[in-house]
Amino acid sequence: MRILIYGIHFPPEPIGIGKFTGEMAAWLAKQGHEVRVIAAQPSYPGWRAMSGYTGGRYLRRQWENATVWHCPVWIPRRPTGIKRVLHYLSVALSSAPIVLRQFFWKPDIILVVVPPLFCSPVALFAARLSGARSWLHVQDFEVSAAFETGLLRLPALRKIASWVEQNLMRRFDRVSTISTKMLEGLRARGVADERCVFFPNWVDTGAIYPLSRDNPLREELGISARTVVALYAGNMAGKQGLETLLDAARLLEGDDSLRFVMCGDGAAREKLYQEYGSLSNVIWLPLQPAERLNELLNLADIHLLIQLAGVADLVMPSKLTGMLASGRPVVATAKAGSQIAGVVAQCGIAVPPGDANALATAVRALGADSERRRRLGKAGRDYAVGTIDLSSVLGEFERALIACCKETRT
Repeated sequence: MRILIYGIHFPPEPIGIGKFTGEMAAWLAKQGHEVRVIAAQPSYPGWRAMSGYTGGRYLRRQWENATVWHCPVWIPRRPTGIKRVLHYLSVALSSAPIVLRQFFWKPDIILVVVPPLFCSPVALFAARLSGARSWLHVQDFEVSAAFETGLLRLPALRKIASWVEQNLMRRFDRVSTISTKMLEGLRARGVADERCVFFPNWVDTGAIYPLSRDNPLREELGISARTVVALYAGNMAGKQGLETLLDAARLLEGDDSLRFVMCGDGAAREKLYQEYGSLSNVIWLPLQPAERLNELLNLADIHLLIQLAGVADLVMPSKLTGMLASGRPVVATAKAGSQIAGVVAQCGIAVPPGDANALATAVRALGADSERRRRLGKAGRDYAVGTIDLSSVLGEFERALIACCKETRT
């Protein structure tokens, strides 16, 4: 097949949507498909152009047997709600000519990864023009999440944006998403059941696996083998509610057996550090290079998965896959009955979002019970190997792509 992948995020962005889209493109190319990718200049999660790139120009390169175009993008220094909209709009406009040029390549399928939904109209037009199938892959419901987290507030704007979202989604030949609760969200937005596809995020269980406590990163940080590490690793932004985590750390500041590690970058990092940087039981780390990811995830005795209440079923945090594969238990903030709570029930503890006392209590209890940590961590590892391993998930996805391309139009 000739597969055109279109979105904003792509490697060298090290985490989040870019990481998964890159692994998907590389895997499909390795299976012998012709893969082209159109993305923005990389800037996530730090909201600045990455080293070797500039936001304002086009760049074409070869990457893992795929051809990649990076398109100009406006990158705001302080990404408020409206500035994020303009950020997304800038790359949708700059990438449109590159997408339309693919008419001459005649792709079999155009796969759009969202957010942002701004890329969808030109992708649908290009698919109709070239006779390609159209596939929308939803990593999170950006419209609802933006309003639930307060990034955007006007009720009239929400009504208009929701109407546009629903009408665009219904026009794709297939719409996939990453959790069963989010599949329900697709159906609630009017996507026909026969067009909905479950396509979860995955993990390379050969690259992420449990290590012994003799971890080089732990030694570099001067953390003793007896100290229990509670790790948050990933993007630091508004939809995490990381103040709850750091308030819990403050409550546990006198417990010498526990250390919290905050590792990552993002729009909220500077503000969080200004407010909580003086906590004696918190270590702050920058994003770690990809080759140290397994060491980083194994630094944890407890992984921390923090979300705001309003986004529990609008997103499924991509970082959870690596947590599970590392064989360490998870403490998550998640509403009862949500998809996150359902997964974490097998491998950790879920507490109500926004409740620092409940989070502190769960971390303290799990930190004091090494056998429970071992048992829950093993359950998470078993789930990762058996359910979300990279080869099995992407193999099923490839079969779905082929079936979509063979389907006769009605």
